[in-house]
Amino acid sequence: MKPIQVGLLGIGTVGGGVFAVLERNQEEIQRRAGRGIHIHTVADLNVSRAKELVQGRAQVVADARTVIADPEIDIVIELIGGYGIAKDLVMEAIAAGKHVVTANKALIAVHGNAIFAAAHEKGVMVAFEAAVAGGIPIIKALREGLSANRIEWIAGIVNGTTNFILSEMRDKGLDFATVLKEAQRLGYAEADPTFDIEGIDAAHKVSIMSAIAFGIPMQFEQAHIEGITQLSAIDIRYAEQLGYRIKLLGITKRTPAGIELRVHPTLIPAKRLIANVEGAMNAVQVFGDAVGTTLYYGKGAGSEPTASAVIADLVDVTRLMTADPDNRVPHLAFQPEAMQNLPILPMSEITSSYYLRLCVADQAGVLAEITKILASHHVSIDALIQKEALEGERQTDLVMLTHATKEKNMLAAIQEIQCLPTVMADVVKLRLENLS
Repeated sequence: MKPIQVGLLGIGTVGGGVFAVLERNQEEIQRRAGRGIHIHTVADLNVSRAKELVQGRAQVVADARTVIADPEIDIVIELIGGYGIAKDLVMEAIAAGKHVVTANKALIAVHGNAIFAAAHEKGVMVAFEAAVAGGIPIIKALREGLSANRIEWIAGIVNGTTNFILSEMRDKGLDFATVLKEAQRLGYAEADPTFDIEGIDAAHKVSIMSAIAFGIPMQFEQAHIEGITQLSAIDIRYAEQLGYRIKLLGITKRTPAGIELRVHPTLIPAKRLIANVEGAMNAVQVFGDAVGTTLYYGKGAGSEPTASAVIADLVDVTRLMTADPDNRVPHLAFQPEAMQNLPILPMSEITSSYYLRLCVADQAGVLAEITKILASHHVSIDALIQKEALEGERQTDLVMLTHATKEKNMLAAIQEIQCLPTVMADVVKLRLENLS
């Protein structure tokens, strides 16, 4: 049978990995796909570098539209990244009747609704396993493996850069700025790490998982996003003393009122497996009503781990090219006409437990005054650490964990506590999830 002809747009880190793994494992891949998969043409602005990488085993062009216009090309792989030209090229490939494979989480999270609608209309597939958690097959698990379940929630460590930084802060007691510089030196963080450390990258990924889990449109613009730039090493130490680890989690939950969609630093009990995911690794925990809790762990980035997911998509598309479009797995797991427009809850309406750190005057009655305010806003205390003031100091730290309450209750209580003359600095608030 004639091999599938592929056009590769972008041969950077991931593109180079795709080319290398596809060449190295060609025989194994063909046995799985039922026919050969061959990269026919590579498009990259750096033509000389691309030619050096492919060594004559594929055509190289500078113009990506040359690949899209080629009638020999069956599948287009988009590895350019970003929202701009990548979107135009993907839409043009769909219009030309090409199937698309992409690792572009930003593109899918922001423009996925339009892309999937166009693909459905044209009867082509858009595969995006590599867009979330690199080499971990979480998209396939959500779309297919867990299709018998009513998924209740997902919590994921889906950004390796921030997980590396938090692991180093915990292990070495260093502050954020120091560890960020080390992460950049080691290549874990970009020169401009904003998308990672501000939580945007994680929000792209959890938005995609939320849509697949609950059968709702992509709603990245509704996600609540907090990064780790304001996180202090002292809070990591206090969390440890209380039996918790702090991770940047992407969380999406089904509730009677709507869907929670949020990214923020989160305390997790240290005994949970996901709390012990260290370094640049990723992990996603999913709770379904039939299967219970499942955990997916592995490398979330890198040349060949991400290439593994891209090529898995190539194999899937190759197998299904001749199938009736109505019998293929829907892009977002649910049939297009069965999607629901469930509301994304504002943060004021989410329910969580909380970690609070207060710098207070070392004098009698302070704790009683604070607990009275908390109680008046329906916030109850679960655990408490009251540090003794150092000799000569007139202030000390008061650290507490609360039972679950609505965010708006907690914010109202903090606002009132902040006005007390015995509270000497801004109250630190972090959310806590038991993931049980």
